[in-house]
Amino acid sequence: MPPSSNKRRVEASVAPRSKLPTAALAGLAASGFLCIVTETLPAGLLPQIASGLQISEAIAGQLVAVYALGSLLAAIPLTSLTQGLRRRPVLLTTIICFVVGNTLTAWAGSITVVLVARFVAGCAAGLAWGILAGYARSIVRADQTGPAMALAMVGVPLALSLGVPIGTFLGGLVGWRGSFLILSALSVVLIGWIIFKVPDAPGRTGDNRPSLRRVVATPGIIPILLVILAWMTGHNILYTYIAPFATAASVRVDLVLLAFGISSLVGIWIVGRLVDRMLRMLVLLAIGAFAAVAVFLSLIGGQGLAVYAAAVVWGLGFGGAGAMMQTASADAAGDGVDLAQAMVTTAWNLAIAAGGSLGGVLLTTGGTTLLPPAVAALAVAAFLIALAARRFAFPPGHRTPLTTDPTISSTFHSFLRKAAAPDDVR
Repeated sequence: MPPSSNKRRVEASVAPRSKLPTAALAGLAASGFLCIVTETLPAGLLPQIASGLQISEAIAGQLVAVYALGSLLAAIPLTSLTQGLRRRPVLLTTIICFVVGNTLTAWAGSITVVLVARFVAGCAAGLAWGILAGYARSIVRADQTGPAMALAMVGVPLALSLGVPIGTFLGGLVGWRGSFLILSALSVVLIGWIIFKVPDAPGRTGDNRPSLRRVVATPGIIPILLVILAWMTGHNILYTYIAPFATAASVRVDLVLLAFGISSLVGIWIVGRLVDRMLRMLVLLAIGAFAAVAVFLSLIGGQGLAVYAAAVVWGLGFGGAGAMMQTASADAAGDGVDLAQAMVTTAWNLAIAAGGSLGGVLLTTGGTTLLPPAVAALAVAAFLIALAARRFAFPPGHRTPLTTDPTISSTFHSFLRKAAAPDDVR
């Protein structure tokens, strides 16, 4: 019998006895959560930050934009440059950067220092977000990659849904500076968790490193990135400036964000249950609902109940956005998942930066009434791209299983042997 057949039989015999390394994957999920909460936190604190630094809310909104700029500029080059490095030291370096960036932001007395700190933290986030999916795949068996990625990446959609509400809540308790210090403290705790609970994994070497050109040329990748750009730019035009928009409609910002956050959690749950069976339908429904919300707000966005209702529908569609786009890109890219996720990070953060900047211009020149029409136009564009991208990006029916590389299998078995060894041997 060939050696490969023996190997497959050994893997099959081990499979029933091994479980998903939930503690390790939870550490990766917490890392993703921290990346995005650090990014979106200022959106819930704009009035406080503006007052504390004696700047306008439009300028305060650039704290989100400059973080996103760091992520989009750094994600692809840093992910590519670090492909050959072991995964845990790379991830720990990014978390240390969050500690430094958030602490400097909390202590800074000028907008210049804050923007520099946010840019550095954003660069670290771009790298962290780019490696999480591949890291998760490297510590599990091939048949566990779907559940592993779902668990490891759950922090991203949770943070996208709850980052601004968390900011608003913490700002009311400890102020905006205290909010950033809390993030620094949580980052220190996460560093300890990663050291003790997350197994290391080797980087890619030699021929195992897919080129950036090859991944970009993979069918389906470009349409996915275009959908992200249009959809998330529209989202962030409204999301970054939700505080002035809600105030103009005479509704409570915290209640609007609460409605959005709760419905986003429901959306995450729905996508988690259905994404393997109907990814395409979920994407079209989510973007279509967002477009409808934008049109709705364009017509009657000044009425309080309309804003609350729109927040519920908006959150329901948005909750699973991160999971859907990451799933689609990972399925399309196969073994190029790290670079594909870096591209998703770049597109996402370019959209955040564009949304923050464009929203600031609209807010300054014409007030909050200009926000929903711009959002509607971008949402319709995203819907049409997704609708057309039927073959590779968002195919109908059940998902196609991800391909794997030898690194994943060898790393998993190394981790499994360590987990099974007696305490005195480890």
